[in-house]
Amino acid sequence: MVSRLEQLNEWLAIVLEGKVFSLAAASADASFRRYFRVSLADGHTLIAMDAPPPQEDCRPFVHAAEVFSAAGLHVPRVRAKDLERGFLLLDDLGDTTYLQSLTAETADSLYRDACQALIKLQSASTPQEFPPYDEALLNREMQLFPDWYIGKHLGLTLTEKQQAVIQQSFALLNRNILAQGQVYVHRDYHSRNLMVCGENPGVLDFQDAVYGAITYDLVSLLKDAYISWEEDRVLDWLIRYWQDAKQAGLPVPQDIADFYRDFEWMGVQRHLKVLGIFARLYHRDGKEAYLKDMPLVMDYLRRACARYIELRPLLRLLDELQGVASQQGLTF
Repeated sequence: MVSRLEQLNEWLAIVLEGKVFSLAAASADASFRRYFRVSLADGHTLIAMDAPPPQEDCRPFVHAAEVFSAAGLHVPRVRAKDLERGFLLLDDLGDTTYLQSLTAETADSLYRDACQALIKLQSASTPQEFPPYDEALLNREMQLFPDWYIGKHLGLTLTEKQQAVIQQSFALLNRNILAQGQVYVHRDYHSRNLMVCGENPGVLDFQDAVYGAITYDLVSLLKDAYISWEEDRVLDWLIRYWQDAKQAGLPVPQDIADFYRDFEWMGVQRHLKVLGIFARLYHRDGKEAYLKDMPLVMDYLRRACARYIELRPLLRLLDELQGVASQQGLTF
């Protein structure tokens, strides 16, 4: 049986019209996709994506690349595609991520660029391009927390009362999130998917784009699972974004306090989801590296829940779970 790598090499030989090239692993992500840097004899480089069917479908990536590019974002151009076999040949945006480049000195400039790109994307939004980030999808994501983090990672079973708290919290979050202004949502707009390049930022990993709450991508960016900042600094970036978004005519609240609440509550939804995803990546896929990022995500979640009376029942549930986990010697 011909391996995926052999198939990719054969396909590249055709689309590159016989040019001599070499392949080297560029990166992998939390899915089944793999990326290879294609180096040509003239020094030019491209990126080959291997997205094996039936686990992955390249069509959403190709579509999102077109929509995001039309909105003015710096995304990799699709040079060639074989949708049936799951191969794409893309522009190379380099190998320097925001995560590698962010320091106390560079953060203001890099986050300003990322926020301006986000406003460009959101300003181009129309409802028909991407699936809706609706209640069913929001619930499906949050359900990863009880299923994978609590059930699989902690090995705990919720009581009926605890299950009721979870469901009531989900419903409360959904009411706020679905009432927010709706725009294009990248859905993973953070320091590992933003590249430092000539036209900042280069934007990657946008194939899961949806049409949903305006605060979602800002949460991904400013409450990043892989890097954290002082809350005062995050608030300053958030206010600057909100001012620019208002000026651009985007659907944000007129009062910064309302916008901050929306941002915080959206963050609770995302961090419940992320904890579930990280647990699943470890227990199902054997990707242990994500375990070290769980404490930061849990810290974001607890801080937000502590700030709002309506979310205190969820915070008390987290306290209960932490107590049981500690008694059993589990890392919460």
